[in-house]
Amino acid sequence: MNHPRTEADPAPGHAETERLRRALTEVAYDITPSPLPLAAVERQGRRIRLRRRTAVLGAGCGLLLVPLAVVVLPGTESGAPSVTSPAASASVSPSTSPSASPAAPAPTPRIVASGEHVTAVPGFELWLTAEGKHWTSPASPDPQFRSVADGNIARSNPGVNLQEESGDGSIYLSGVYYGGKGTASSVEVETADGTVHGKLIELPGKPGWGVWYATADVKPGSGSWDYVSRVTVHDTKGKIYAQW
Repeated sequence: MNHPRTEADPAPGHAETERLRRALTEVAYDITPSPLPLAAVERQGRRIRLRRRTAVLGAGCGLLLVPLAVVVLPGTESGAPSVTSPAASASVSPSTSPSASPAAPAPTPRIVASGEHVTAVPGFELWLTAEGKHWTSPASPDPQFRSVADGNIARSNPGVNLQEESGDGSIYLSGVYYGGKGTASSVEVETADGTVHGKLIELPGKPGWGVWYATADVKPGSGSWDYVSRVTVHDTKGKIYAQW
């Protein structure tokens, strides 16, 4: 005959579970847990924090180096080909130094109108006409004349003549030059007192002749009759146009 179960009588499965729980509890009480590895945990934490700082610093240094890398010009690395940028063109004015300046053109005779008077010094005047040379001097105030058309000079051949007058310690020198090649430019007169440089005058139209003149102060004892030893007219190239 079966007896009905009451509230106080647990089921067989429940009783078995309760016995197992008690047994496990007793076993757990008998087990002594090992101490926690706190020191190891702290060391590991420090390592992790150190690695994080290192990573952050490395990233910061990389950011700082980026602008420096941008400044490096291409081609400046070791072994890279050198590249030169073309220089900006600049307008440079040529220097105007005395050595670089072109030589001044050689002088040419002064061109005068027919009958125009040229005063060398007071009292010494010259003028030209188609017939020849006219002049006055302090020693000879009356006009004098030397023809270029009377056949006394051959204008086809180079030549120079000389007229000289002295007075009051000065000498008045003049003459006709003619027949040279090129263009007359200057005259040098060799005197007992040294070289005297004179001037040239011509009529317009290149008549093939002209007049030279000069003045000089005569030193005592120089004499006057042999005062002039040579008269040379040079052309614009420095060559001899005519000589006396």
